[in-house]
Amino acid sequence: MDCTPKSGEPWRVGVLFSQTGVTAGIERTQLQGTLMAIEEINAGGGVDGREILPVVRDPQSDPALFSALAERLMTEERVSVLFGCYMSSTRKAILPVVERRNGLLLYSTLYEGFECSRNVIYTGAAPNQNGRQLADYLTREYGSRVYMVGSDYIYPYESSRIMRELVLQRSGKILAEKYLPLNATQKAFAPVIRDIRRKQPDFIFSTVVGAATAHLYHAYAEAGFDPARMPIASLTTSEAEISDIGVAASRGHVTAAPYFDSIDSEANRRFVARYRERFGEHERTNASCEAAYFQVHLFAQALRIASCMDTDRLRDAIFGQEFDAPQGRVRIDPDNNHTYLWPRVGRVDAEGRFEIVAESPVAMKPDPYLVDHNAADEADIRWRRQAAV
Repeated sequence: MDCTPKSGEPWRVGVLFSQTGVTAGIERTQLQGTLMAIEEINAGGGVDGREILPVVRDPQSDPALFSALAERLMTEERVSVLFGCYMSSTRKAILPVVERRNGLLLYSTLYEGFECSRNVIYTGAAPNQNGRQLADYLTREYGSRVYMVGSDYIYPYESSRIMRELVLQRSGKILAEKYLPLNATQKAFAPVIRDIRRKQPDFIFSTVVGAATAHLYHAYAEAGFDPARMPIASLTTSEAEISDIGVAASRGHVTAAPYFDSIDSEANRRFVARYRERFGEHERTNASCEAAYFQVHLFAQALRIASCMDTDRLRDAIFGQEFDAPQGRVRIDPDNNHTYLWPRVGRVDAEGRFEIVAESPVAMKPDPYLVDHNAADEADIRWRRQAAV
């Protein structure tokens, strides 16, 4: 790639977050986090005096369209850096494109792990940064008899596999494992709810995503189940989904994530205030939105060093980059292209916000392959002590 300075020309980046389709609700917040970060950087003079120009496309929650648009951006639009994807199926669809074209995808969603492409920077939580903490909290507070329900694609299958292993290591039992289509209706959850009533688990582990999330929680509420005794626990039910579900049906349920909009820090209060000023006073941030935001700033820092959109130079520059994100200081790990993040567990309160019931006092090194399910490093020991308070 030609790295000759081109004064005044913008740095063009592709942005692929769905504005329509089954995951449009959460992806819209990722798009907004991305655009807000770009606006902040441009307002500060851009990078080397050149603005970042987002080339935004709507992949409509369709993996095939994600792939086609990524190919078009990298060939016809000559864009080498992409921000995008929520579902793992869409990331997997783009992966061959960025690898073949030697582009760079910055991926801001928690995911199932067991991947490390040299053409992807992963800024969402790896399994050791949310799943292990959720399993610890739930088996201690509620019990270890688990009912699993998810959407029918790769992330739920792999996340349930990991949770199964974590629960079994804690002497637990998996009572059932059910998967429904991405566009499942509330009626489609009726057989699952009947089965849950029969089996009486200690908690329900949900990997349901998109619009179907609200249907599951409403079906649960209509069945009269008590979240104080048998909550729905999730890694994917964020503030965006809670807004769709409503407070009445979401109160008492549990999520693990590195970020919640209720984090009590000056950095997060500023972030939430800017976000609401930009996109509406009732808009809520969430973990995927926050990662979409801070990864743009990490990219801009790397671009200042590389002074070029060449993928190899950018990748080398982004390794080890740090940023004071709303969740805390984050850092790209050169060992595996993932990010040091701050594990937390939250429970939905009476106002529809996540009350943080456990959190790590330090950022945790990413372990996308979950090499040790019970890693006892200093961060984990301090986590356990704080969580037990």
